[in-house]
Amino acid sequence: MHHLSLSEVSIILVEPSDTQRKIIIKQLAAADINHVEAVGSVKQALETITKQGADLVVSAMYFEDGTGLDIIKQLKSSDSHAATPFMLISSENRVEKLEEFKQSGVAAILPKPFTPDNLSKALKASLDLINSDELDLELFDVHDVRVLLVDDSKLARNHIRRVLNGLGLQQILEAENGAEALTLLKDQTFDLVVTDYNMPEMDGRELSEFIRFNPETSHIPIIMVTSESSASLHMANIHQTGVNALCDKPFEVNEVRKMLVSLLGQ
Repeated sequence: MHHLSLSEVSIILVEPSDTQRKIIIKQLAAADINHVEAVGSVKQALETITKQGADLVVSAMYFEDGTGLDIIKQLKSSDSHAATPFMLISSENRVEKLEEFKQSGVAAILPKPFTPDNLSKALKASLDLINSDELDLELFDVHDVRVLLVDDSKLARNHIRRVLNGLGLQQILEAENGAEALTLLKDQTFDLVVTDYNMPEMDGRELSEFIRFNPETSHIPIIMVTSESSASLHMANIHQTGVNALCDKPFEVNEVRKMLVSLLGQ
């Protein structure tokens, strides 16, 4: 299977400022990316994506006719373009605003202004999504690994599922919260649980405690996905609930690959 290099990646850049577009295009060129189609509005972005597609959409947050969230939601709800990575570039630092993008399956969030190192890391995360290879596990056929995916956001579940599918995991059942997950755990067998932390009815902490203290499920590895800092009060003691690994949103392929090799290769 051919892997795209940075020099082969085609990007749709969505940025309302002419000056900012020129700056970003110059920085992308310095990172060896030269196939860039630049547009300035949500409407133009959606038309261009529909007409010609791209390997990666790079977008600002705010436009006169909407926000980057409108773009990513349309992107992720399209059968043709749902797998296209979306990178946000924004000076926005309000947690609740960035949270919306994290829950929607953004591949990377790049601060504005950004450094070459910031850009390189974000491009690598996006390229990993495009070029994902199946895991090679000693103890499992990766296609046989049974996964329970728990997240109250459908967009987030879709993104996580695509990442897991790209790594070769195909047997994935979904639940919208911990309570729904418990019903599935009682009736079926799983090799791995991937759960969000913040959910209604029963959150990831409560679900993890149930899994770990129930003899029939205590052996199942748990990856908790969260947009909260690992240093936050909520997350500081999360490993005490029996969670095996913490994974940040955006849900990055390389990080997840390492976790799965460690958890399923034992």
